[in-house]
Amino acid sequence: MQRQIPLMLCLVFGVFMIIQFFIPHPISTTAYEIVLRWVRIIAIFALVLGVGSLTMHHSNKIKRKVKGWQFSIITLIAAVITALVGLLGMNVVDGRLIFFAGIGRTSLLQTFFQNFYIPVNSTMFAMLAFYMASAAYRAFRARTKEATLLLIAAFFVMLGMVPIGSAISPRLPEFAEWILSVPNLAAKRGIMFGIALGAIATSLKIILGIERGWLGGGK
Repeated sequence: MQRQIPLMLCLVFGVFMIIQFFIPHPISTTAYEIVLRWVRIIAIFALVLGVGSLTMHHSNKIKRKVKGWQFSIITLIAAVITALVGLLGMNVVDGRLIFFAGIGRTSLLQTFFQNFYIPVNSTMFAMLAFYMASAAYRAFRARTKEATLLLIAAFFVMLGMVPIGSAISPRLPEFAEWILSVPNLAAKRGIMFGIALGAIATSLKIILGIERGWLGGGK
């Protein structure tokens, strides 16, 4: 019974959401808005569950002193400080710290975002550039006809995107844009179609109760 009720709810609401999408009627629109409100409420509880799971995970790492447990301490401290700053609405106005002033340009949460999150994010993407260059070097080896074609296309795209490409020939940027807009976009759309069909198949398996992994494992 503990599994049958969630499966039945998933089936009913899944079929309802599919049907209401194709029926532009005020009744279905109103029902959709009501369901969205309930989804927001459930998401709040999911957020609490996620915070609890994060705390338990990193607390266990600290207790067991596993590799990198020091970073778990930093994660928990950062999570607590960020939550307190956001919930208390801390702002700095005219050099004074005030509370419950919302999240605006002068809020400490926005300051943390601008001075901590954005620089760390930029640093991560800067490091990813080196990994991308290494992966491109391994992938673009002309061992097969397909790899050779990929290497040639990548060469012209990279050359057309830098100033030296337009200096060599004004048609190089146009050719690089054509590669991105025509063959690359065609392959990209094919991949998106495959992803969409996979998402539809997975959704139907969940709605019909074939896929039950979301219940916590088991059959």
